Amino acid sequence: MATENLQLKNAASPPQTTVQEPNVPPAELRRTAISSWLGSALEYMDFTLYTLAAALVFGPLFFPNADPAMALLASFAAYGSGFLVRPLGGIYFGYLGDRYGRKFVLIITLAMMGVATLGMGLLPTYAQIGVGAPIMLVLLRLIQGFGAGAELSGASLLLVESAPNGRRGFYGAVVAMGTATGVLLASSMWLLLSQLPKDQFLSWGWRIPFLLSIVTTLMALYLRRSISESPVFEIIKERRAALRAEEKQQGVWRDVADARKPFLVSLGIKLGENGSVYLVKGFLIGWTVSVVKMDANIVTTGVMLGSIMGIATVLLTGKLTDRFGRRKVWLWLSAFQFAFTIPAMLLIETRNPILVALVFVIYVGGPLPNMYGVESTWLVEMFGSKRRFSFMTTVKEVGSVLSGGLGPIIAAAVVAATGPGWLPVAAILMSYAAIGWISGYFAPETRGRDLNSEADAC
Repeated sequence: MATENLQLKNAASPPQTTVQEPNVPPAELRRTAISSWLGSALEYMDFTLYTLAAALVFGPLFFPNADPAMALLASFAAYGSGFLVRPLGGIYFGYLGDRYGRKFVLIITLAMMGVATLGMGLLPTYAQIGVGAPIMLVLLRLIQGFGAGAELSGASLLLVESAPNGRRGFYGAVVAMGTATGVLLASSMWLLLSQLPKDQFLSWGWRIPFLLSIVTTLMALYLRRSISESPVFEIIKERRAALRAEEKQQGVWRDVADARKPFLVSLGIKLGENGSVYLVKGFLIGWTVSVVKMDANIVTTGVMLGSIMGIATVLLTGKLTDRFGRRKVWLWLSAFQFAFTIPAMLLIETRNPILVALVFVIYVGGPLPNMYGVESTWLVEMFGSKRRFSFMTTVKEVGSVLSGGLGPIIAAAVVAATGPGWLPVAAILMSYAAIGWISGYFAPETRGRDLNSEADAC
């Protein structure tokens, strides 16, 4: 086992061992890819819609008795409640996914997210039912967050375990393409509907994107019900009796202890990717508008164009990982993210609309989706088949809270303490990039790894 681990860590090319190819027909694999793409698009469309609504709509409609600043804070507190339950959803559905199957879990999580998002579009406001309106908003957000805790991980896992060994990187990147698609759909619909007269937008216009999300949900559910289970899980089912006997002797905590190295390097990879996403798409956007005093439409245009660029580039990045390895491509992307930070801040400081928009085009279309595209396959290959779903969802959701939840708060606190200069912002962005690069450096190369193996990659 130690020899195998050493080879996985140091190999620049796939191991020269025979790895069983998944026996998934091309048409079946296409359906799996499309359902994974739609599912991840739905999650990120939900996330983007809620963020936009929290900033522009939910305050006056659901918290009207508070002053504007407190109403905005209350809106984002409701948003944060979904973040808090994501790790719980990840752990719970990860266990179910390892026990009962990937497809089983993905149908449940997709339905939960779709129903919750549709429900937000149907919610009565505070003026109609009083305090029940914000309570129902928080409950729907909790349902949405609990389901989202396993959606992206499960979609990546099912698709990568079903893909041909030499094309795992390409198919894993489909999930990352879905995240960029979701951001593009939500921001485009919102920008279009915000052109309505303000009273119409606040009365019914804001509801339309939430209601239309049911179309994506139904399409993805139809496809998911028709796809087959992961070939890896089918093998696990055949070994189920033996696994239960082993678990009685070894137990889950022994498995957790044995997986501490892949868990820690995977967590660092997730911190590097996810921290940068939330700092750029959340904090940096707000900082550019409120501190640098740039028009919000300039930043929004940059994000939209970057999303289009991300959709176009992420599958290419997946192909590059199939040719050169996950680790090498990740290190190059992390290095670019680190090196681009100071030039990006200097470009924003010029206050030139084209240059400011260009910064967000490069970030949103370059390292952010493409790092997730690498991670989507890499973390699947990092863990053994026995508890892959459980460990992967735990890594992703704990990492999301530590980076996506805490990163913007840390950045805001540092800026509040040091003043409006850009150096502290750059330092935080570079710190997350450095965490990602260092973790990637110590992580093993997993391209070509046998996904039916119960052993972790390091």
